Amino acid sequence: MKVSREQAAENRDRIVETAAQLFRERGFEGIGVADLMKEAGLTHGGFYGHFSSKEDLIAEASARALMRSLALFTSVAERGADPLSAIASAYLTSRHRDNPGEGCLLAALGSDVSRHGPTVRRAVTGHLRSAVDLLAGLVPGKSKARRRQKAISTYATLVGAMVMARAVDDRALSQEILDAGQASVKA
Repeated sequence: MKVSREQAAENRDRIVETAAQLFRERGFEGIGVADLMKEAGLTHGGFYGHFSSKEDLIAEASARALMRSLALFTSVAERGADPLSAIASAYLTSRHRDNPGEGCLLAALGSDVSRHGPTVRRAVTGHLRSAVDLLAGLVPGKSKARRRQKAISTYATLVGAMVMARAVDDRALSQEILDAGQASVKA
């Protein structure tokens, strides 16, 4: 039975949403197409009607997750009197640490991206440029180059602190890492 264009679009969206979450939870190689489609409530056979490969889905799911992260940064920055501190406080939390499927793709999968093709890396590169541009408008500095450098350093601190906080098996140390990351960004 053929599905309508609207239903096909909804199905594709469901696949991308499910993939964005599951990839962050389990890794790009931690879930296969069949299980991903099952989690999305669709049949495995329908996958190739939407995507030419798993790599294409990885790129689209990554782009969507990264777009949401940037939107969250923007929203948090607009609400805070001290936007940089507000971003650090929203990002470096135990809730984010404990729920990678809902959080930052870079903190969950950053090191895996380099093992993928140009479409995945292009999605990440585009996001990084946008995030750096956003942060460069928030950090202090006398020159554009210095603000850009500080923005890159700030983003690296956020992502790195989250990666480290997730990596350790000591909750107190994990929280200390999150707190240190916040202090570093706020300084």
